[in-house]
Amino acid sequence: MLPAPANNTSISRNFQRLLLATALSIFSLIVLGILLRVTALGSTCSDWPTCSGQWAPPLSTNALVPYLHRLVAALSGLLLLGATFVAWMRYRRSSWIFRSLLGATALLGVQVLLGRLVVLVDAAAPAQLSETETLSAALTALHLGLALGVQALVILATVIAFYPAGRSRPSLRLQLPSPFARLSLATLVATFALLVSGTFVAATGAAAACSNWPLCGGALLPAGFLGWINLIHRLVAALAGALMLALLIRAWRTQRSQTAVLVATTAAGVLFVSQVLMGAFEAARGYPAYLLGLHVATAVAVWASLVVQVTLTGLAGRTAVEERQEAAAAKGRAGLFRDFLALTKPVVVALLLVTTFAGMVVGGRAWPSLNVVFWTLLGGFLAAGGSGAINQYIDRYDDVKMQRTSRRPIPSGRLTPGEGLAFGVGLALASFYLMVAFVNFLAALLTLAGIIYYVLLYSILLKKTTVQNIVIGGGAGAIPPLVGWAAATGHLNVPSLFLFAVVFMWTPPHFWALALVRRKDYARAGVPMLPVVRGEKETRWQIFLYTLELVALTLLLPLFGLGGGIYLVAAAVLGGGLLYSAWKVWKGTGNKVAWTMYRHSSMYLAFLFVALMLDALL
Repeated sequence: MLPAPANNTSISRNFQRLLLATALSIFSLIVLGILLRVTALGSTCSDWPTCSGQWAPPLSTNALVPYLHRLVAALSGLLLLGATFVAWMRYRRSSWIFRSLLGATALLGVQVLLGRLVVLVDAAAPAQLSETETLSAALTALHLGLALGVQALVILATVIAFYPAGRSRPSLRLQLPSPFARLSLATLVATFALLVSGTFVAATGAAAACSNWPLCGGALLPAGFLGWINLIHRLVAALAGALMLALLIRAWRTQRSQTAVLVATTAAGVLFVSQVLMGAFEAARGYPAYLLGLHVATAVAVWASLVVQVTLTGLAGRTAVEERQEAAAAKGRAGLFRDFLALTKPVVVALLLVTTFAGMVVGGRAWPSLNVVFWTLLGGFLAAGGSGAINQYIDRYDDVKMQRTSRRPIPSGRLTPGEGLAFGVGLALASFYLMVAFVNFLAALLTLAGIIYYVLLYSILLKKTTVQNIVIGGGAGAIPPLVGWAAATGHLNVPSLFLFAVVFMWTPPHFWALALVRRKDYARAGVPMLPVVRGEKETRWQIFLYTLELVALTLLLPLFGLGGGIYLVAAAVLGGGLLYSAWKVWKGTGNKVAWTMYRHSSMYLAFLFVALMLDALL
């Protein structure tokens, strides 16, 4: 048994940030290093520390990438040395933190020397090319293995430094005590072998020796050294995949109460499948740079997620008995599908998908193909649903205080917080990779931006800190029509931004009407909604004012190439009805008119976008 890390109550936020920055820089360093190797861009700067004898940044793109790699390498080294020095000066009692960083520093030094050796071997004479290639491939694989070791040690120190100070922490063990812990360690080892063997296959060119799958050149067994190397890599991949699947299933049975462990396991599982998917599409599309980079980054992210998961599992120190008891308690739960569906906020998602589909039709000015529609709407559902689930995890304590939300799956206890968060993270990750694979990269980036906007900017930073939470946060719900537009056309333009603006302007009056109805709920939860902070009178006036601006904006869209006669008539009629509802809210009292406004505004947005679609098709 290894000694427990010291209580980390004294570990400063600055040191935690330093460790996190070090972990992220090393992640970037590994990704850039692999890209340089597989694209042969490293040969454009074969000397060191200069680049082709120059200290200044190169002008060519091919030379700029290795130059950037060197800058990140220098930054990573400085951050790691700084973190190790601070740990030695202030946190030597946290032995796991200090020893991990010291080991990472030593490994990094060996890795730098080995990297220089790889460069020298690559420059060997042509007469020795065959032997040199094999040696270079072996050194390259070893070089990656050391880099992954450095990353693992830094992540280990980072996780321990962030581990909740008030939690009773048992010893981090090498002889992990439960079946889940042992399976976690086995999956980590198999993934390490997969990454290292994959690097060796790529460096030797063994991938070409078995271009088809699952057979090798039509034969059950390969012929030649490179064929066997490829087959071994495939077997390692199959083993790692089987272990990952088993780990994911067992985590959802035995780790429901361990939020961080369940989230890390789920993220690793989704990322593992996604990197396989990226690899398949990478070859089919001729190895474009964005897919190559994403494939490499995802593979390294799988390793990082598993290191986090194994560390957290070791820190939890749960026994086999505890895990069996948790698995037994999970049996026979009724209504799980309904509860997980409720996490996605399906009514909200349905409205977002209407705007997404409208963006496809209006942008392409034609009925999109069934394939594009299916994958875009599926990706949109997963993104919006995953964001909603994460939001419900963030709001779980506030939801208990609110009558409208107290029966949600997490606050009611039907699902654990870990299940809610892991489900949301899994859906969000899957949405991005599905959009990359089956739609296009721009649509995927916009989808990811929407997730980050809603979860980070709105749910975490804005919702409980400013009365402008809905105004600024409305941008998250305004991104889906841009996703649809990008999915159909592959680009964005000025007219597409007006679709964003319509939803952005629609959001405040829509949600302020609900806030009037649920003002006491928001007050109990401490959410600074407009009625709570500035009163009902001001809120009613702002609803009318924003509605007036919204309707004016919708009537101007034909001037910018969006909509024609059909749309203009529909926008005028729908806008007049919405303005009447807003006027009644402004002049009236009580909740009935506000609730009517809330319901009418939802139908208004849906019918407005339907009118835009009809105008684009007719």
